[in-house]
Amino acid sequence: MQKALQTQKTVVVVGAGPAGLMAAEGICAAGHQVHVYDAKPSACRKFLLAGVGGMNITHSEAYPDFIQRYYDKAEWLDTAIRQFDADALCEWIHGLGIETFVGTSGRVFPKDMKAAPLLRNWLKRLRDAGVQFHMRHKMVGLSSNQVVFDHAGDNVTVKADAIVLAMGGASWPKLGSDGAWLPVLTEKGIDVAPLQSANCGFYSEWSEHLKTKFAGSPLKDVAFSFTLADGNVVTKKGECIVTHDGMEGSLIYAFSKYLRDGINSSGQSSLLMDLLPLQSEAQVIKKLRNTKPKESFSKYLKRTLSITGVKTALLHESFPKEAFQTPEDLARCLKAVPVCFYKTKPIEEVISTAGGVCETSVDETLMLKVMPGVFCAGEMLDWEAPTGGYLLTACFATGHLAAKGVRDFLVRSTEC
Repeated sequence: MQKALQTQKTVVVVGAGPAGLMAAEGICAAGHQVHVYDAKPSACRKFLLAGVGGMNITHSEAYPDFIQRYYDKAEWLDTAIRQFDADALCEWIHGLGIETFVGTSGRVFPKDMKAAPLLRNWLKRLRDAGVQFHMRHKMVGLSSNQVVFDHAGDNVTVKADAIVLAMGGASWPKLGSDGAWLPVLTEKGIDVAPLQSANCGFYSEWSEHLKTKFAGSPLKDVAFSFTLADGNVVTKKGECIVTHDGMEGSLIYAFSKYLRDGINSSGQSSLLMDLLPLQSEAQVIKKLRNTKPKESFSKYLKRTLSITGVKTALLHESFPKEAFQTPEDLARCLKAVPVCFYKTKPIEEVISTAGGVCETSVDETLMLKVMPGVFCAGEMLDWEAPTGGYLLTACFATGHLAAKGVRDFLVRSTEC
């Protein structure tokens, strides 16, 4: 008993989201006292909101494809995600008494599609294990062995043998992820990439006609294509919404990294939209050759190809009438409508963020190199991923890796 007390350490976790709670669980399991602090009155507020429309917890695709969803950060995140991948995450969820199923798109959901039962069971297990929660504490200061919080207008200093920071990015700030930690870390000399919108909508300069007539119109059964710098083309099918000032929705979110990087580089970025992705250009030409005298252009498109409404408007938005002189010309236009964007939607309105604590600032267990004993996890780190369960998986996995790092650090500290 005395030996156990001597080796037990106190660990502070800042942030009660999935990454922070996963870290807390792994550290507590090693016999340490864990205190979780969060700026909000309750835990996992963003997690709960994300689960309102159906809690997409992870994805079932094969690991080689799965890890590539993290773009240029795939190699870095491989260490964390390989140790706690989609299968391990599902097994962990089952351990909380929650069944899962794989949807037709390969996405994995709790059987009841809800986040609340999972969180409720998880928080109970953490509290039963001895994890203590301190809500309404916002971090305002940090050193290697203590954290300063603002609590009800007063500064509260908490000492710890190790610290895990898991305060999220800057999307949905009302739920707690407001990026306010950024200046606290940068003043310590920690490299942090600017926080930017990810999985976001974009602004475009529409004509008054499109704004007035078609704002809010769903754009269904289309495909977008984007040409990467290396010449490879990314193509995805789906749907999105044309807004009065741009586009939003799942299909446009899937291209957000490419479009944002293009805007950052040159001030604008564009993609090509195929209005008839299920038909080849040859098939479209054949149908367009079925002309009728004195038929209006809009009726002609509707009769031959069922192109109406917002799709017709977008066609006119991008091409002059002279571009439609022959069926061959018109078919090429219908299969490759250019859409240009000049700005991302505001960071407080988007699903997730890119940017954060840089890979070069942490070691292989996510400990800050300039602050031994302080670890980072979740969306505070500089990575991004599309929707589909990838965001949550990386948050859980980096929390899991940070817990391992804390355990190893505390063992080394004890031995010294």
